[in-house]
Amino acid sequence: MQINGSVALVTGANRGIGLAVAQALVEAGAAKVYAGARKPETVVDDRLIPVRLDVTSAEDIAAAAALAEDVDVVVNNAGAAGIEAQLFTGSLDVAREVMETNVFGPWEIARAFAPILAANGGGALVNVLSSTSWWAMAGAPAYSASKAAAWSLTNALRLGLAKQNTLVVGVHSGFVDTDFSAAIPADKITAIDLADQIVRALAEDRTEVLADEFTAATRRALAGGIEAVQGITPYKVS
Repeated sequence: MQINGSVALVTGANRGIGLAVAQALVEAGAAKVYAGARKPETVVDDRLIPVRLDVTSAEDIAAAAALAEDVDVVVNNAGAAGIEAQLFTGSLDVAREVMETNVFGPWEIARAFAPILAANGGGALVNVLSSTSWWAMAGAPAYSASKAAAWSLTNALRLGLAKQNTLVVGVHSGFVDTDFSAAIPADKITAIDLADQIVRALAEDRTEVLADEFTAATRRALAGGIEAVQGITPYKVS
């Protein structure tokens, strides 16, 4: 995938990982980067083009696709944690909202932009997933379940988009040093580090990013059964 001169759309691009990815694409030579956000006024980097985009809104997605007909890279980054929905307490409506944001949002984005990517030569679709695609967090069951579902969706999209030569990249990482995981006592990589890894994966036509050793170890442990997977921990021990 040629980044220099490309045109990209990044969802959830006003802060955290999304902002870092959008900026990394610009710095790698992208000609234009659309920065999707629920509140476009919060996109303050003047190198980016703010776009109103709530990934749970079919109207917003359709409008973004109509605006960004020149894209050849789409990055599904927008996400929700839904910590209020615990396994046995808290409203399942929160969990449903997490699924809408983390699974159905990226799915609808992929549906809307697949024809655009095809028209522009295939391009790439990037789904920002998580180590929780495989390693469940009991304290964040909705998030874990949504990322597992999004991983499966990513694999399906890879098969479905192969005929139009669209590269599909699944990005897995442990904890990233953003507001999203600020309270978690674990080793973290920076959003800039993760963004750089995503850009390198695109440039090298790689289908998967395992951003840190915890994630890579979890991926390797899949062959050993659930006990092996859940036996790996990223948390600091005092």
